[in-house]
Amino acid sequence: MIPGAHLHHVAYVVADLDAALPLFVARFGLPVEVREVMSEQGVEAVMLGAGGAGVELITPLDPDGAIARFLDKRGEGLHHVAFGVPDISAALAELARDGVELIDTTARRGLGGHLVAFVHPRSAAGALTELVEVSDAGGQLTPH
Repeated sequence: MIPGAHLHHVAYVVADLDAALPLFVARFGLPVEVREVMSEQGVEAVMLGAGGAGVELITPLDPDGAIARFLDKRGEGLHHVAFGVPDISAALAELARDGVELIDTTARRGLGGHLVAFVHPRSAAGALTELVEVSDAGGQLTPH
């Protein structure tokens, strides 16, 4: 068990961020918290506030990248579920000790400067699962 874990966000892959934003901002009233290009991952992403958690929209910039392949194969839709954890290194070590298949064995930079790592769907009931290190419960969506 990872102490302090909580739902951080759910993420959707979309073909066009600017076309998708009105659905979430105007229709559902979710405010934009962070928007940035993450060239190292070949994506542009937006984090929307949704109460104590968030909704992330991701669009591919690299036509050969993982998100573009996801979009080509599955179309727009749910991509992953993310859990906030207070110490991502400790969480990854505990999961590895428990035999969980990790995509990332060490954390990397994610949206808003958070450290993130992914758990393989084979070890998470078929869903891609992200861990996000958050240092304080009140500022979990804001950039570091």
